[in-house]
Amino acid sequence: VLAAWQRPYLNIFKHFRVEEWKRSAKEGDVAALTDTRMKGTIYRIRGSNPASSYLQLPRAGTQSLGLTGRYLYLLFRPLPRKHFLVHLDVTTEENQVVRISFSNLFKEFKSTATWLQFPFICGAASEGRARQGAPGAAPADVRWTCLVLDLPSILALYLSRSYSHLRGVKLCCNLLVKNLCTSDLLFEPGVTFAKARLGDLSCRGVAPMPRELAFPVPKGEKWHDLYDYIRFPSEGAKLLHDSIQKSFPHPVAVLEEPGQLPTQLVTVSRAVCDCLSLVQQITSPKAVSAPW
Repeated sequence: VLAAWQRPYLNIFKHFRVEEWKRSAKEGDVAALTDTRMKGTIYRIRGSNPASSYLQLPRAGTQSLGLTGRYLYLLFRPLPRKHFLVHLDVTTEENQVVRISFSNLFKEFKSTATWLQFPFICGAASEGRARQGAPGAAPADVRWTCLVLDLPSILALYLSRSYSHLRGVKLCCNLLVKNLCTSDLLFEPGVTFAKARLGDLSCRGVAPMPRELAFPVPKGEKWHDLYDYIRFPSEGAKLLHDSIQKSFPHPVAVLEEPGQLPTQLVTVSRAVCDCLSLVQQITSPKAVSAPW
């Protein structure tokens, strides 16, 4: 059950007062910048290799964030023509610490009992680049992205483990980061408060994106024309896993309407970009190492 202080969502940067660097740690070239387009403070993490610069929560590795929300939201933009790396340390109900990492450095998915490594394919504003679908340095016109990770589903699907809580986060270069958030609610950037009430989406756990976590959208523009929304994995991933295997390496992204059953393991909201996904070539179940 989500603790009262974490409801309905927890703004991690705000709650842990990242800018004071008392409960968080930074190493190397980490700077807080005012971004006029994002209308607020963002953090830039850059360096020659992932180990040289990072932002870490909590400050000490022996501590734990203790965040139990199902979904982790990362609002970020990879630096153009660079490689980035993100580590998430989660704790299972058996008190086992598992590291979930994703990066455009990884060429393929790898798994052990305590470490899941996912290749990340950076989407570009130009559709052609996105369709290439291969890990590598971020394109020059890489977009700001809202990445939604279903942490319990990731542990269940890949390691057959039960999720307890988020222990720590390490954001390594090269990234621009606006915010981190945990919640049991599935926030949809394209859903307005009026539409949510009309469709009674709250009963299905779907809610509009909170204002303090939202990307700004100029008048007359549409969110999905400006940014990318990646959700991983989609609900029903286990049931659809076998059929998806047959369709790779040329998956087609689907436009998922709130409340609609997703038809793909990795669901993105912009149908034209069929390779904007956290993982493009998921390993077959037999390639995933058993946790025992």
